Amino acid sequence: MSAQTMPGWVSFSTSGVGGIFGWLFIHPVNTLSVRMNLASALNPGIKLSFSSFASNTVKKDGISSLYNGLGAGIWRQVFYASSRYGLFQVFSAHVAKYREVDFASRLLTATAAGGCAAYISCPCEVSLVRMSNDGSLPPADRRNYTGVMNAAARISREEGVTAFWRGSTPFVTRACLVGATQVATYDQFKVLYAGLGVKDKNANVVCSSFTAGLVYSTITMPFESAKNRMASQKVDKETGKLPYTGTVQTLQSVVNKEGARTLYNGFFPYFLRCGGHTVLMFFMVEKLQKMYWSQCA
Repeated sequence: MSAQTMPGWVSFSTSGVGGIFGWLFIHPVNTLSVRMNLASALNPGIKLSFSSFASNTVKKDGISSLYNGLGAGIWRQVFYASSRYGLFQVFSAHVAKYREVDFASRLLTATAAGGCAAYISCPCEVSLVRMSNDGSLPPADRRNYTGVMNAAARISREEGVTAFWRGSTPFVTRACLVGATQVATYDQFKVLYAGLGVKDKNANVVCSSFTAGLVYSTITMPFESAKNRMASQKVDKETGKLPYTGTVQTLQSVVNKEGARTLYNGFFPYFLRCGGHTVLMFFMVEKLQKMYWSQCA
């Protein structure tokens, strides 16, 4: 299959459907990842076990609580997943008109696609973080959103439209890294594994996407932590100011007060989310695009 001759609408639509397909399975893991990461911020120095944290969460709030924010997660895939991989394939097709698509060009186009996709989907991302974590807050602090539209409307009304882009810098930075370390490496790993003898299409996709998921989850976790804290923060009652004001300031503040390892609290569920979603998404995207080409043959 060739991204060079694929219509843009096919790239965007198959990427969006693939993202939604993967997210339906991964959303509970994402909820645990967000809650575990933010729980570490509220309880500095306390080591959290994923298995015990997941068990306690289900016992306390019920298994249905793991699907809080599912609507926002799906909307996020509609905008983010479709734009991220769709733009990458469109950009790559454009580059291919002038030069060979090598790893350097894949990195450049994937990074640009990731940043653009993140900025577009910031409102969905903020709503997702808020809704995923709301059930873990004390009753008095809960916002009690009833759905993604309710969350979006209330955030806009109560905090202003700019609140949707609060934490956008770490989100966009993380998305640029995701583009480079997930999308570009996935494309490169497909070539690498094929050269190593993994010729079966399905096996190649699974190996390539899983490896890409491991690489990008390791590199982007600190930015995910910063993004979660900035998206869920509230104005400090004593100072009247937000505790986190930017990516670098957030990362420095966490490292200075809690240590660098804190940025990797919740890494296991984050990797399950990243790796799992990467495998499921690209597996579905490849299947859908193969179906498109078979209809064109």
